[in-house]
Amino acid sequence: MAAAWVLVLVTAMLALARAGPVPTSKPTMTEKGCHMGWFQPLSPRELEGFKKAKDALEESLLLKNWSCSSRLFPRTRDLTQLQVWERPVALEAELDLTLRVLGAAADSSLGVVLDQPLRTLRHIHSKLQACVPAQPTAGPRPSGRLHHWLHRLQEATRKESQGCLEASVTFNLFRLLVRDLRSVASGDLPT
Repeated sequence: MAAAWVLVLVTAMLALARAGPVPTSKPTMTEKGCHMGWFQPLSPRELEGFKKAKDALEESLLLKNWSCSSRLFPRTRDLTQLQVWERPVALEAELDLTLRVLGAAADSSLGVVLDQPLRTLRHIHSKLQACVPAQPTAGPRPSGRLHHWLHRLQEATRKESQGCLEASVTFNLFRLLVRDLRSVASGDLPT
């Protein structure tokens, strides 16, 4: 059964690695030609687009009355605390929420500034979906951390206001792009 999960992980990382916005100069290769570092780093142009979007979102949040009942993305949350095969699952859920929230914000006057970041996020998300293993009937079970994280995201989408979700996603954007994406792409176990 462990061999099956290794195969699922390698397949998932193949899909993730092949589909990044900017390849690294010397990608890490696995036996199946997987480019593990494909998503790191984003180009300076892409990062600048995300910075402009984040600044515009923060400006729009100043005009809204928003509050959150809980911290959706706590500072202590770190994908490296998850098992390697769980990281793409957590990141895919995080990206899905981010796309839904920013997509709704793009329908407002922020559409122009969010266009390029949303295209990049959709591209990453579409490639990451292939990395998420199907729910196994046997084999490793998700850790309590992953279950808690996924449950927290689901609850927030039901309970929190759109303003709270926008604020949470905005303030988490660069952590998602830098730390969380690198954690999934590297596949390294926490030290």
